Amino acid sequence: METLKEFFSAEIIWFVVGLILMLSEFVMPGLIIAFFGIGAWIVALLCMIIPGITLNLQLFIFIIASVVLLLALRKQLTKVFKGLEKQKNVNADDVDDFIGHRTTVIKPIAKNKRGKVEFHGTAWDAEADEEIGEGQTVEIISKDSIVLKVKSIE
Repeated sequence: METLKEFFSAEIIWFVVGLILMLSEFVMPGLIIAFFGIGAWIVALLCMIIPGITLNLQLFIFIIASVVLLLALRKQLTKVFKGLEKQKNVNADDVDDFIGHRTTVIKPIAKNKRGKVEFHGTAWDAEADEEIGEGQTVEIISKDSIVLKVKSIE
């Protein structure tokens, strides 16, 4: 009878409740139930450290810990688990990675005809308002889809 009483101690019950809540997060995702599972584990830990905590105090700690964790961490953890949102205007950010950088011509660029430049290890189609020979250094002044507009810097 004594082992049964130990088996149903407050810390074991709170641990099992926390485990059930954590596992139910997989069934009903949304990153809400997990915080209540953590709250239950906090109460289980406190019951182990401080014997004789009343049920009312256990429930109070459970509710307060769960709600505080939920309000404080859900937004940050949701970003971690769901990943970053896609950028709404990818082209605007993408262009900034190109404009103003210098690169080398690997296929001559004739006026109003495309040539090629090498930028970050990749060959890009390039256009210019002037003739630019192979091996010359150019500056990227704009980007339109996969075509870079360049100008000679020499």
